[in-house]
Amino acid sequence: MAGIRSKPNAKGKYQGWYRDFSGDRKFFWGSHNRKETLRAAEKLEDEHRQIGLGYRPMPSSADKHRSRSFAAVQEEYLEWGRAQGGRGGRPWGATHARMRKAQLQWWAKALGLQTLEDMIGVLPRVEKALRELSKDRAGKTVANYAESIGALCDWCLQRGYLAEDPLKAMAPFDTTPQTMRRALSMEEIARVLEVCTPHRRLLLETAFFSGLRANELRNLTLDHLTDNPCGVRLDAAWTKNRQKGFQPIPQDLANRLRDFGQSAQAAALYGRHKARKDSTHPAPMNPLLYVPSNTSRVLDEALDLAGIPKNAPGGKLDFHACRLAYINFVIESGATVREAQALARHSTPEMTMNVYGRVRPERLSTTVEGIAQELRAVQKRAIYVPRKAVGAEPQSATPFNNRKLHPDGIGGGGGN
Repeated sequence: MAGIRSKPNAKGKYQGWYRDFSGDRKFFWGSHNRKETLRAAEKLEDEHRQIGLGYRPMPSSADKHRSRSFAAVQEEYLEWGRAQGGRGGRPWGATHARMRKAQLQWWAKALGLQTLEDMIGVLPRVEKALRELSKDRAGKTVANYAESIGALCDWCLQRGYLAEDPLKAMAPFDTTPQTMRRALSMEEIARVLEVCTPHRRLLLETAFFSGLRANELRNLTLDHLTDNPCGVRLDAAWTKNRQKGFQPIPQDLANRLRDFGQSAQAAALYGRHKARKDSTHPAPMNPLLYVPSNTSRVLDEALDLAGIPKNAPGGKLDFHACRLAYINFVIESGATVREAQALARHSTPEMTMNVYGRVRPERLSTTVEGIAQELRAVQKRAIYVPRKAVGAEPQSATPFNNRKLHPDGIGGGGGN
């Protein structure tokens, strides 16, 4: 017989139960109203009684999972992601897994999700929560929160946990960056490197001349260095695209990295910062570099000492701006679009050229001056070529009036 608990949970919701068509007792979370929850329990039990009598069709897979705990489904989803949820069946990265878990916990609290049934018709509440979130968060952050709950719904739909996607009508968010990064010039980079301590200088040099991201630099070890060709191997476990790769670097930089790694200075620096042992970014064995958890602080301090503003009309500067500068140096060096895309390790040339590519005003002026100089050189080479003014009639030794006409009326030569 259907029933309901006498007291609600901490959120004020009552738990009800009913007998399904097979005779098993099923529990579910109802509303904040005790009588409404009891009526829902009685209705569910009556529906299952009719199923048992053959008056109604058997429940679908989604119906069977409606009363499942949202927390249990969420944990199953996270376990799947940590095992095979990434690209090509690879596991999620540690940072992505941590962020996805935090975002889903935020959604469970914001929407009061207790069971999967609470996901039905949730779109208006999701949109309202995202609008509130957008008041103090960037568009990209809001889109990430929307993507986390949307990805969970897709995953549940594929497994028959939900009958339909409750968020299929949700419109995308504008992810245009509110602030832009600018590309440092070679002169500015030289000033930055000049004021750094040796180990920080080596870190920033590697970032500027390889384009590697902070987490990729953090995971480099002596074993990743190669001599022929000169560069570093990248493991799929910690690259952003979850694929193995190789990044060429200058020979001089490779030699200094090897010397620094073999000296064990990086390991000593990690040991000196004991808090790193409990960090979400643990140090690797035989580290090639010392990469602190707050990499942008390293660049901020160097910019301050070098007298370079962090925020300028061209955009802001943070540690990721090192990668931006590298990609622009590659483009400005005359590399083809395909070569620039390969060195940036981007999936599309649009990402390399349109998202990371920057235009330097001084290079525009230099380009225009170069075109003008080339044109002037061509004009000097063509000075002895016979020239004719635009619109001038061709001159002839025989005046037109002295010409004889052809019998058909076409001007002819000097006669028969």
